[in-house]
This record gives sequence, structure tokens and C-alpha cells, in this order.
Amino acid sequence: MGNILIIEDEQKVSEVLKAYLEKEGYRVTCTSSGLKGVEIFRTHEFNLVILDLMLPDISGEEVCKLIRQSSQVHIFMLTAKGTLDDRIDGLNIGADEYLIKPFSPRELTARVNALFRRLSLKSTTTYIIDKGRLSIDYDERVVKVNGQVISFTPNEFEILYSLIVNKGKVLSREQLIGKIFGADFDGYDRTIDVHIKNIRKKIEEDTKNPKYIITVMKVGYKFGGDI
Repeated sequence: MGNILIIEDEQKVSEVLKAYLEKEGYRVTCTSSGLKGVEIFRTHEFNLVILDLMLPDISGEEVCKLIRQSSQVHIFMLTAKGTLDDRIDGLNIGADEYLIKPFSPRELTARVNALFRRLSLKSTTTYIIDKGRLSIDYDERVVKVNGQVISFTPNEFEILYSLIVNKGKVLSREQLIGKIFGADFDGYDRTIDVHIKNIRKKIEEDTKNPKYIITVMKVGYKFGGDI
């Protein structure tokens, strides 16, 4: 199973989540400090970080940014901040999922299980697009533009990969949500739009006239590059 780091200053919340996740077979490490969490993350291997935003030393947003400087690990944010703008801000700085407190430990555990099921089902595939201008290697989880490695969050990577694999087919927001987050995801459609906007900034020469991630009005998105 996977290694999970919980950065959460509410001891009871950490203890409950740890108990639920360890019952499922995960190896769980907990800390109440954002800075300590970053230190632990940098010296150990983790597949998932569960991150509270309201920490006593530095904000969870800052922790997320520090982790994203060197890793594409999946990050689940836990917070009482529940507005649409808060969620979009969280996605923009690198969160993969955003859970609003109070939440059910069973729901979080189900989402963690769904994440690891999706990771275990992926095949090793490399795609070279437009004679190498864009490439994606699933095994290494690397995206390159003109030979330069571009930093992607896990969900950005999965969305781009899904669109490439389904080249020529239009995928609706609901289909992308199902492929990336699982059928039990209860978020909002704009989650995909935020990720698409961020992906375009990273791979398109002109974001106003995208070549790779094409919007199909009132339907969804498709991939337009030459494979």
C-alpha cells in the first residue's frame, strides 16, 4: 500500500484519520507543524499528503507551495474555507482535492482508496507529440515542452494524459472528473476548467488560441496535437 503524510494540528482529527487509513493498510505519518511536515516530506517517500490549511506555524498554502517546488505528490487539502474562490485558489497552488471541514473520515478514506486504485491501473506509455515539441511519459510522470521538463500537479498530468490517450474524442467535464477523481467525486465542474487553464499555461504557445487542449463548446475538451 502507500505511504501517507498527514499535516494537521487538530490531534483528534489526525488520530481518527490515521486509524481509518491504517485499517486499510496504509503507512501513515502525522505531524501538527507545517515546517516539520515539509522537513519530513523531504527526507521520506510519500504517495499522498493530507494537508490542513490552518496550521500554527505557517499556512497550509505555503506548505503546498514548498512541496510543489520539488514534487508532484498528490495533495488533499483539508480546510474550513469553503467558498468557490478558496477552492480555486487551492487548485491553482497545487492541490489535487479539496475537502471541507467537517468531513467524514469514511469519505476521505474512500477517496484515498479510489486514488490508489487509479494509480495501480495505469499502464506504462510514452507519447511524442508534434515531432517532440511536447512529450509525456506516464511511467516517469514527466511532461516535456521542447525538451524541457515542465512541473505538473498529479491531476494536471492525469487530465493531459487522458486527453492524449483519447485523441480525437471529446471528453466532457463529467467524463474527465470520473477518470481523474473517480465516480464518487462530489466537487464542482469548474475544477476541470481550472486545471485546463493551468495546463494551457504550461504547454501552449498561445493560450488564447490553444493547439493542444481544444474547447468544444457546451460539450467538453479534446486533444489536438499530432501524435
